[in-house]
Amino acid sequence: MADRRILSLIASSTETVCALGLEADLVGRSHECDFPPSVERLPICSEPKFDIHGSSLEIDQRVKDALRDALSVYRVHADVLKALQPTHIITQDQCEVCAVSLKDVEAAVCDVLDSSPKIVSLAPNSLEDIYAGILEMATSLGVADRGQNLVRDMQSRLKIIGEQYSTISQKPSVVCVEWIDPFMPAGIWVPELVSMAGGNDLLGIPNKHTPVVPLEKLIEANPDKIVVRPCGWGLKKTRAEMEEALKQTAWQSLRAVQSGELYLTDGNHFFNRPGPRVVESAEILAEIFHPETADYGHKGIGWERY
Repeated sequence: MADRRILSLIASSTETVCALGLEADLVGRSHECDFPPSVERLPICSEPKFDIHGSSLEIDQRVKDALRDALSVYRVHADVLKALQPTHIITQDQCEVCAVSLKDVEAAVCDVLDSSPKIVSLAPNSLEDIYAGILEMATSLGVADRGQNLVRDMQSRLKIIGEQYSTISQKPSVVCVEWIDPFMPAGIWVPELVSMAGGNDLLGIPNKHTPVVPLEKLIEANPDKIVVRPCGWGLKKTRAEMEEALKQTAWQSLRAVQSGELYLTDGNHFFNRPGPRVVESAEILAEIFHPETADYGHKGIGWERY
């Protein structure tokens, strides 16, 4: 496809574009796109409307305030968009907190562009949705065959993990934490990954965003293992936040905490990006659930024991 100029406004789609061999066609990115590291050379086309620093409770309140006042938590830089003149814009229509939304992009395009770029809007809630989004993206960009190959590779690798742990008799009970305060268990595709990696997810709702639930639900579940993977946070920030949470008696009473089965992960780079690295996310879970048999080399990079 001649003169392809791709603007990716989701970190996962930036990774997918690169996995499809089209990094040279990327002309811009969102403020969250940082992998592969080489994409950080690209102009940034978006920014959050709120201060992203602070505790999980503070950030949650800022997001709610932004959505109440403006119906969106991100803005698109119209001047950068106009200068880039993309032929394709990849965004999402799944979560207004996760990334720039479809309506933000459509508004910016209408305001500043004379051309009519192809807008690909993704809405993944399951692994099948992730595969479908990759295929849709690849087809739109004129490389449908590469998309099919990428999806087949992901499915093959995940199948190997699933087959390895499908018949084991001892599967640890697990709660994956999407957000610490207020407490949110992880839903959408994460329960699928937990099951694939040989765990029993107690609170996550497959293929749906799990709402805020009382911390008492976690106390009642009292899982064997807790995997903390806040949306948008790396290991350092997650550890700092958990240090505060663990000052509470409720957290201290949990079996997983008392037995040293509390794990921190890089939720930003892995679990919250519905792209090629969901495979690595499953591998991380397998390493945490079954350290005696799983070693993919992610310890210390994608996860660590608290």
